[in-house]
Amino acid sequence: MYSHSEITDKLHEECAVFGVSVTTDEAAGIIYNGLLAMQHRGQEGAGIAAVNGSTITVVKNKGLVNEVFTPKIMSTVPKSSLAIGHARYSTTGSDKVCNVQPFMTEYLTGRIATAHNGNIINAAELKAQLEKKGLDFTATSDSEVISSLIAYELLRADGDVIAGFRSACGKLIGAFSLICALSSGKLVAVRDPNGFRPLCIGKNEFGYAVASESCALDSCGFELVRNVLPGEIVIIENGEIRESAVALTASRRSLCVFEFIYFARPDSVIDGLSVYEARFNMGRELAKEYHVEADAVCGVPDSGLEAAAGYAAESGIPLVSGFVKNRYIGRSFIYPTQKQRENAVSLKLNPLRANVSGKRIVIVDDSIVRGTTGAKIVSALRDAGAKEIHMRISAPPFRHTCHFGTDIDSEDKLIANKLTVEEIGKHLGVDSLGFISVDGLLKACAGSQVDFCTGCFTGDYSVKFGEYSKFNLESGKENK
Repeated sequence: MYSHSEITDKLHEECAVFGVSVTTDEAAGIIYNGLLAMQHRGQEGAGIAAVNGSTITVVKNKGLVNEVFTPKIMSTVPKSSLAIGHARYSTTGSDKVCNVQPFMTEYLTGRIATAHNGNIINAAELKAQLEKKGLDFTATSDSEVISSLIAYELLRADGDVIAGFRSACGKLIGAFSLICALSSGKLVAVRDPNGFRPLCIGKNEFGYAVASESCALDSCGFELVRNVLPGEIVIIENGEIRESAVALTASRRSLCVFEFIYFARPDSVIDGLSVYEARFNMGRELAKEYHVEADAVCGVPDSGLEAAAGYAAESGIPLVSGFVKNRYIGRSFIYPTQKQRENAVSLKLNPLRANVSGKRIVIVDDSIVRGTTGAKIVSALRDAGAKEIHMRISAPPFRHTCHFGTDIDSEDKLIANKLTVEEIGKHLGVDSLGFISVDGLLKACAGSQVDFCTGCFTGDYSVKFGEYSKFNLESGKENK
């Protein structure tokens, strides 16, 4: 069987996190709306944890947010002024209900629910250490390990929340944007010292929210205040920020640049940079690096559209709609037959013949990972009468495994490690092919307040992971 990611040939990111501390009892409903706004970050499962007194109620299941939280299920979530939520795409831990977040951990003096975006590469080692101390685990997710580790360190810190989180998070190697709800009534947000994954804070008249993306804050009526800084721990209680400290340090700040290429919604602002503007600028850089005489520019929906607009603006070639997208096809298909797999692209995207027939087309997409769908898109454009097809890609060629929260798991599956650029172009059936350079990509994202991780393109990672592997936890092996 084939998954949605294999059919679409797109990278996927681990998840979305959202937390709310307000002075009303509508926190769970706000979380639901926030997760809907970030559904693009994860479609495998969803969960909400609501604090009511000293009790934390966790409701979660596999599926989309509106599938998991039907009106009947939402009625079982307690009214609360403090809640957190999570939408999951797995890069470690299998696609099982037990791995859906948030995770809730009980300890001697309280309870904690944890939602995590990212990937911890030393999770297997930490799990083994905690098991020796008597802690039990029911899942194969690094996020459960994080929740248990924080609970253990909070108990040792004797009520000092900053100290407990600093001690726990200081042991984590990898990417983590965390939102935790404590039975004491505190909402705690933490971003790893490298800043691999985004995390931002919003405010309205009733309190504060913390989210993976600012689009979720917008959707729920919160105004973006600022980002959680890399290495910062923020404590929110009763709708007010009570304490914050940059308690974790790293030699480099390195947000995953693919947030701007593909993961994030274009209406989000991450670390001071508009996602839309970054993608538009990627298109401009592509036009500078790979100009071609053509009649029209079109983007592959949805994440290629902004870069296509930038390419058109820089080149002066008219921008047109090249495809009609079926927006009702659903979230994740399993295609049992080869014929269905071959038809999968046309089910989602159909060329707009009136705009491409007889024309020289520049088609702009965000990435080529395994090269499984690009040839089908090009073939469909040829069938619609395109005279020439010149493909431009707003990400450099993928050559290396990601250890910090995307599903590049095997370098031998990456087409850029099998073929030259010219050979990839022939494989796809295009007249020319151009990938944005790493320098061009960084120029396009120059407005960011932090630097970037480009390890999947360059092999230069900001964290030295040694022999650690993100797959050790599920395989039961440590530090192999």
